[in-house]
Amino acid sequence: MSASPSESAREIAVSRGKSPHTSMFLRMLVRAAALRRGRALAALFAMVVAAAVATAVLNLYVDVQAKLRREFRNYGANIVLVGRDGASLPMGALVQVESTLAGRGVVAPFGLVVARTSAGQPIVVAGTDFDRVRQLDRWWSVSNWPAAPQQALIGVRALSAVSPRNQPFDLTFQGRTIHLAPAGTVETGAAEDSRIYLSLPDFVAWTAVQPSTIEVAATGSPEEIAASVRQLEQAVPAADVRPVRQIMEGEARVLGKTRATLLAAAALIILTAALCVLSTLMGWVFDRRRDFAIMKALGASDRLLKGFFAAEAAALGAAGAVIGFVLGIGIAAWIGRVNFHAPVAPRFSVLPFVLAGSIVVTLLSAILPISLLRRVQPVVILRGG
Repeated sequence: MSASPSESAREIAVSRGKSPHTSMFLRMLVRAAALRRGRALAALFAMVVAAAVATAVLNLYVDVQAKLRREFRNYGANIVLVGRDGASLPMGALVQVESTLAGRGVVAPFGLVVARTSAGQPIVVAGTDFDRVRQLDRWWSVSNWPAAPQQALIGVRALSAVSPRNQPFDLTFQGRTIHLAPAGTVETGAAEDSRIYLSLPDFVAWTAVQPSTIEVAATGSPEEIAASVRQLEQAVPAADVRPVRQIMEGEARVLGKTRATLLAAAALIILTAALCVLSTLMGWVFDRRRDFAIMKALGASDRLLKGFFAAEAAALGAAGAVIGFVLGIGIAAWIGRVNFHAPVAPRFSVLPFVLAGSIVVTLLSAILPISLLRRVQPVVILRGG
């Protein structure tokens, strides 16, 4: 049995009375922005810039620290283990160090002796693992790495003493002589320029001297590196474990300044955006005094007007946050590619914080304009006063 027309009309009226006037509210928001496109676009642009910067900073904040630490590892060791009183390290020291670090760094052993050239001139000779050194000391300028037994890597200042014409040469240590062929040169601007480097097996077979130094490029924060130092002291008690203060302190300073710069730049841009939004919203209030006066004259309360204005500001912040988040992801990826030659993974977990922050900024910027709504007097404004 079909319902009567009166019952259908009653049901429609009840459903309309219960449903919120969402569509009308949205139409008012869209119309307010459309009628003042210039001001709305200026405020939206400011929020997009602020959200993009915040997104880029939050994406870079963690990745930049990891990438800077990786860059610092290219500049050599930040921990050095040296045998006490110049003695050689125990046979298993290298294995013990690697086990303690558990993959959190690069390790290279070095043995050092003072040998003599065929002319009787003293010269420092080091034995090492070239594969490890290539990972540890990427900043070394090497023309060609040794690839065969009894090949030597010669410091640029030592070259004239042992092989001025790039010819094979002999070195003597405690009555034992080794015949070497030059493979390439190394230049660092430091003590390495005056040394000759051999593979560790050749060095030990010739001198019968085990490595006395292990250089470590440990990864992690300064606190984690300090913890690694303590662990290595316990793992290799026969060694003096020394952190390389210049690298550790330099790394801490650079990381601290980088974080401070990122946060200061983000804060400054967000403050500028907030001032721009404040200026825009103030202009909205003055431009729309007549609209608000009519709404008051029709019975709208101050609370309703403030809610409507706050909703406009929040919608502006939300729109700016979404657009700015997309741009910020792109900016962070570009910075990572240009400066670190590695992508910065987008962190979508940042979006809620950027969205909430943008809405908070616009709402805070709306506090002063909202307070001006109280001064809107329908009688005065509608009479043209």
